[in-house]
Amino acid sequence: MQKTFIKYTVAIMTSAILLILLINVLFNKYTMENQQYNSFQAKIGQVIHTIDNNRQELALLKSNLDEDYLIRARAAAYVVDMQEEVSMNVSKMQYLAKLLNVDELHVIDENGMIASASVPQYVGIDMADHKQTRPFLALLENDGEDAYLIQDPQPNAAEGRVMQYVGVARKVQKGVVQVGFEPKRQLEAQARNTYDYIFSRFPTDIGEELFVVDSETGEVLGHSEGLKGDFSGGYYQLDALLECERGAYKAGADGKKRYVVSRRNEDVLICAAMLQEDLMENLFGNTFLTFIYLLIIEVTVILLLNYLVRRKVIDGIHRVNEDLSAITAGNFDTTVSVGGNREFEGLSSGINAMVTSIVNISNRMSAIIEISKIPLAAFEYESACNHVFVTSGVGGLLDIPEKKMAAFCKDAAAFDKYIQQVTENSIEGETDVYQIHEEKYVRIHMSQSLEGKLGVITDVTSDVMEKKRMRYENTHDALTGLYKFQYFKLQAEELLRKLAVGQACAAVMLDLDFFKGINDTFGHDVGDQYLQSFSNVMKEMPKEHFLTSRRSGDEFCMMIFACQDREEIVSYLNDFYDKLGKNPIALSDTETRVISASAGFAWTDDANTEISGLLGQADEALYEVKRDTKGTFGEYGAC
Repeated sequence: MQKTFIKYTVAIMTSAILLILLINVLFNKYTMENQQYNSFQAKIGQVIHTIDNNRQELALLKSNLDEDYLIRARAAAYVVDMQEEVSMNVSKMQYLAKLLNVDELHVIDENGMIASASVPQYVGIDMADHKQTRPFLALLENDGEDAYLIQDPQPNAAEGRVMQYVGVARKVQKGVVQVGFEPKRQLEAQARNTYDYIFSRFPTDIGEELFVVDSETGEVLGHSEGLKGDFSGGYYQLDALLECERGAYKAGADGKKRYVVSRRNEDVLICAAMLQEDLMENLFGNTFLTFIYLLIIEVTVILLLNYLVRRKVIDGIHRVNEDLSAITAGNFDTTVSVGGNREFEGLSSGINAMVTSIVNISNRMSAIIEISKIPLAAFEYESACNHVFVTSGVGGLLDIPEKKMAAFCKDAAAFDKYIQQVTENSIEGETDVYQIHEEKYVRIHMSQSLEGKLGVITDVTSDVMEKKRMRYENTHDALTGLYKFQYFKLQAEELLRKLAVGQACAAVMLDLDFFKGINDTFGHDVGDQYLQSFSNVMKEMPKEHFLTSRRSGDEFCMMIFACQDREEIVSYLNDFYDKLGKNPIALSDTETRVISASAGFAWTDDANTEISGLLGQADEALYEVKRDTKGTFGEYGAC
């Protein structure tokens, strides 16, 4: 019976797979375009969702901060009203500002003049003289005891610094107490709402691009590859994009066709495009993958059916007896889950209902589920009870062995100590995310009260690892593992700004000699090995003095820093060339060659030097070396 069942199953599933593949081949073009359209719509929807979320986050942040600032302003007014001598003393005003955690504190008299302040130079400023300060004069005319004004962040009248001011009317006498804050959090939140930032969070596939166009002017406002490209022709034009709301093929300025999808969001068009040739390449790849997936599914289903027929029915009674024995022994967490036919399912359901009624599961598990919102593991323990209530997934998520987890369930204090140890390994930049070991991260959200603790645990390893991978790919060259040039310039600029008095640093531009000939003679694979071998020598240099990068092709650059003088810089360069000479590379079975590289350097001991200028000087020195000698290094400005 079992063999006959499996034989017919194989025949039916094989026929179904062949039919599916035939339909897939006949309609693959339509399917692929529809999938790409849905993919683009999903990405565009994610962009719109991110924009909306950022706006809501900014609005909520402003609301919360405004309320907090108003409370501090009223607290300051209360102190000034109760202790008049505070406002007459700058040091006391500064102490009060520090105590209330505000950046500025002013007292404005009934004439609209700043009578006292934590910033001495502000004393005597007439609030009527500037459009930024003038609105606070309305508080002097307001008879309400709780009158206040919360001003949006803007440049202040005295120094042009971006500040946010909150003023409240005094109660003891006519006047206004004003506090000021540097709106760092608001400005950071606003920066996260730019198209460049949003696109940086959405990695694109090969040949794919995302961009935003003003629906009135046609101006390209943002692009996944930056705004340095040429957007003057082809499918970037507004008229062409308006025809792409349901997806359409449009030619670019290079003559190549792309599949373009646009979607209007308020006053902009959010668009996605992909090369037609890449789309077709994905089509054939997806057809092959579909065949592989279906084949795997067929094998899996056949094995599973064979297992179900052989095991589920035959061993069902034994499993029910084993579960009943466990329940009889006092393990009320045991769930009887024997399927395979209606009788087993009914029996399992009846036993589980009976056990449930016996143990009377409390509403605490419902509270855990409401907190999680997603599939999760949960735990709860009370201070007055030594038992820990856990779901079955806690031990797996926290990598706790089964025996140790069983012991924790009977010792709430030991489990609480373990949770505290886990939550000490928090991940920077993440909320409630902790490291279990090198390749596992979890989010633990806990609610604590006098009675005890309630917590939910979710596995966020894939999210954390993906963020780490994206950070690495955004800053490192894929072939060599060196820093990308743009990231290198940022790091070099920071090192230059931190240059200590009496120290020197140098920018070094390098170019491999005869690289084109190696590529042409031995092939690009050997050329890549040649680049990697050179990069490995750069990586061997001491990290405390060398910052390394691949600029493009066979061009590289270094920053030599934390040196005492020019002679130490030259010494490090000599060390680098010595190592280069001791690391020959095999170009073929018969030929080995020492890598030849030319370099130019420019050094400085002035922290105010611009990195772009220093790199430009090093480039000029490199040009001189390439023209005259090759295979060595030269200094900018040397005779």
